[in-house]
Amino acid sequence: MTKRIRTAVLGTGFMGRVHLEALRRVENVDVAAIAGRNAAAAEKLGSAFAVPHASPDAILRDPTIDAVHICTPNAQHFPMAKEALLAGKHVLCEKPLAVSVAEAQELAALAAQRELRNCVCHNLRYYPMVQQMRQMRIDGDLGEILVVQGTYSQDWLLYATDWNWRVDSKAGGPSRCMADIGSHWFDMAEHLTGLRVTSLCADLNTVHKTRQQPKGSVETFANKMLSTADVIETPIDTEDFGAVVFRMGERARGAMTASQVSAGRKNRLSIEIYGTQSGVAWDQERPDELWIGHRNSANCIIIKDPALLKPAARTFADLPGGHSEGYDDTFKQVFRRFYASIADAEAPQDYPHFADGLRQMVILGAELESSHKRSWTDVPAV
Repeated sequence: MTKRIRTAVLGTGFMGRVHLEALRRVENVDVAAIAGRNAAAAEKLGSAFAVPHASPDAILRDPTIDAVHICTPNAQHFPMAKEALLAGKHVLCEKPLAVSVAEAQELAALAAQRELRNCVCHNLRYYPMVQQMRQMRIDGDLGEILVVQGTYSQDWLLYATDWNWRVDSKAGGPSRCMADIGSHWFDMAEHLTGLRVTSLCADLNTVHKTRQQPKGSVETFANKMLSTADVIETPIDTEDFGAVVFRMGERARGAMTASQVSAGRKNRLSIEIYGTQSGVAWDQERPDELWIGHRNSANCIIIKDPALLKPAARTFADLPGGHSEGYDDTFKQVFRRFYASIADAEAPQDYPHFADGLRQMVILGAELESSHKRSWTDVPAV
């Protein structure tokens, strides 16, 4: 990849910084600008990375900028992504892609119509051991999939004093926990198994009916260090916890929970897949380990080592055995593949597309409907 590609980051919070750091590790990409709602915050972050700050409008008008990363609050994803596509930019958007199925449908259709590269950042697919699980399923090592189960558990919103823009439905959309982390879990479940969720029954719960909102802004995950008493008691209409039982394909069944109020769990996506031949289990808090289970022989835990992974999974590991690859490395793997497809029209588009973001919005819509009706709900096959 010899062509230099110029990109820009829209958003200066936690995810904006993560994207900036990962983009510096992609060989053929230059970050040309950063923009945010707060010009001072954009200037401060940009100066730390030697990246000029600019307005979103100026970025979209700049013909030398090829792509944009959208790392803003969820409610801004749709208008910003739409404007970027109409301006002829390739777009990489944080998840969830939008706050409604209709918005996600429009973005997926517009990206296809404009023939622009589009990616929704379901980066958690790209841990090496997750890709090893996928290749084991593809190669038939697991047999027919029977059971899929797990959780995505965090504790950063455990207390009523914890606050983040995500708890506000005006900024984050009608769902929080399931949209923010449940979507990662279901994207991984479908990616790994090759199966689609066909119907589900969900129960969503708002543990804290009110929260103490600081009068100033708070960066994601920084709330645990707050000590201010200068707060506003604010009603909450987004969920802290969700439980879902679901059907996949003809025979497979599953169950999962997503929680942002689970004490001690910092960022634990765990998933277990059991087939007629063997089972596998992976935990994001121990990302270099993969448990493999058997009925008639000893179980084992394998440690990430590219030399011992299946060839198709090996390309997702850049470091030799004994050298951990974690959360920040998953972004590098997604970005590398996204920009390779921009530099070379013939390159594989091996990353989640807006159509995948639409898929998660459809599942999320079914979860909201099911919880509201207290009944099973079919998931449309999109």
